[in-house]
Amino acid sequence: MWKRIAALSLVVWLAACGDPVPQEHKAYVGYWTAPQMSLLITADGRVAYKRLVGSNSRSIDAPIKSYDADGFSVGIGPFDTHFDVSRPPYQEGGQWKMVVDGVELVRTSTVDIGKSI
Repeated sequence: MWKRIAALSLVVWLAACGDPVPQEHKAYVGYWTAPQMSLLITADGRVAYKRLVGSNSRSIDAPIKSYDADGFSVGIGPFDTHFDVSRPPYQEGGQWKMVVDGVELVRTSTVDIGKSI
């Protein structure tokens, strides 16, 4: 019984590991904020997200699963959330900005959190 539990725990832990952010997406790494939204993308491929919509809030803390022409998806196993990046990171007025899910975010930190959030 304990071997099954240990094996299942290992599978869940491995599924939660993200791949490092590829070189072509390194500009995404950092802490991005707007009044109603925060998005942390670490170099090791993890995302911590929170968004307030009216009186509701949504959040996710998971590894990046994939990138596509429209953005990226995060999640574990069959569960994922897609982030629509309509404008990838760009500089404006001395600040780095990015538009995700229709919200303009400003990068407030480039600190690499490393292996944990």
